[in-house]
Amino acid sequence: MDLVSTCRTKLLKMKADLLNRARQAAADFNQIDKAAGDEIDQSAAHQEEHAFLVNQDRIKTQLMEVEFALARIENGTYGICEETEERIETERLLAIPWTRLSIEGAEIRESAQKRFAN
Repeated sequence: MDLVSTCRTKLLKMKADLLNRARQAAADFNQIDKAAGDEIDQSAAHQEEHAFLVNQDRIKTQLMEVEFALARIENGTYGICEETEERIETERLLAIPWTRLSIEGAEIRESAQKRFAN
């Protein structure tokens, strides 16, 4: 199996896992009675709701990155760094199959973000 096929398989598995996690978290959250109890119980329910929303947002972001990587596979641009336009290292793609940046590209972007943050 070649690199792109291996990464595609990993991405599809990750997509299924993320969708399952999102569904399970939603099902678990919907089991909580948010209106019951005293103020402390309701406060705890609000904290659980916040944690749920943060988690769902994180899953959504990861899912979008996976979808973008799958789209890059389809259009033939997978494995090309968005910053340097060079090939992304094989080891990096195998470790982070949704990555858009090579190690050099990530360093360039991080350096630029630090410059603009100050």
